[in-house]
Amino acid sequence: MSAWQQITDHIRDASGEPFQPESPRSLGGGCINTAVRLSDGNRHWFVKLNQASRLDMFEAEFLGLQELAAAEAIRVPLPLCTGTADGQSYIVMEFIPLGGSGSNASAGEQLAALHRHQAEAFGWQRDNTIGSTHQPNDWTADWVDFWRKHRLGFQLEEAARKGLGSHIQRLGENLLERFSVLMDHDPAPSLLHGDLWGGNLSHDDQGNPVIYDPATYYGDREAEIAMTELFGGFGAAFYDAYNSSWPLDSGYATRKTFYNLYHILNHANMFGGGYVGQAQRMMERLLADLG
Repeated sequence: MSAWQQITDHIRDASGEPFQPESPRSLGGGCINTAVRLSDGNRHWFVKLNQASRLDMFEAEFLGLQELAAAEAIRVPLPLCTGTADGQSYIVMEFIPLGGSGSNASAGEQLAALHRHQAEAFGWQRDNTIGSTHQPNDWTADWVDFWRKHRLGFQLEEAARKGLGSHIQRLGENLLERFSVLMDHDPAPSLLHGDLWGGNLSHDDQGNPVIYDPATYYGDREAEIAMTELFGGFGAAFYDAYNSSWPLDSGYATRKTFYNLYHILNHANMFGGGYVGQAQRMMERLLADLG
């Protein structure tokens, strides 16, 4: 039995409805997974595929989408099933037509509503991935401890394993020691998308904001807002609406650079190149600001 027939059978069983699709339609998009649309002309499903060894990544994404959807704050594609077929892992989810004309102000308001869903501690029910990198999420009572160990500290360990340079390590260790100085506010464990940049937010054909490809966990909401600014930002209307719904604390401008260092280090670990120098400059600037 072909991989596509196995996936088709799984969709039929999981949805409880007959499904015999036309040939898979390849979709453009990310650099990590292969994406296709399966359709029988009536029902449409979005399928991502990777190596069979990456099934755990898709299982975590499935749970992350479920958690975000349960908050009923902002639209996400509803997941249907995950599995392996013919040496490949896959996740099947609702196919949402994207590209509609929508308001980024609505996205800002809805993201603030998402962040108001909170937990008792920082972390999540399981580890997941940020891009293709493992992201540990052990529940931790203290935010400084969580970020030091499971975010920046973890990426610095990855950088050491990849031989990205001793200077990166020294700068990172200095920042880890002084991170608590930056934490002059008291963040709550907010439900985060976790990987919210411009490529992971769009609007459906009715103009409703849609977020997808999450790296879900509960953390400081500023870490999420910081990432939205990392690769171009979402425009003034988005940030005005977010701050009208739930203003950010003073000192965010400095913490923003620190939080985005996590993502730049992750890009350095995945892709190398100019991201290594960018991470170094960010660390030097933060240490200079701290005096």
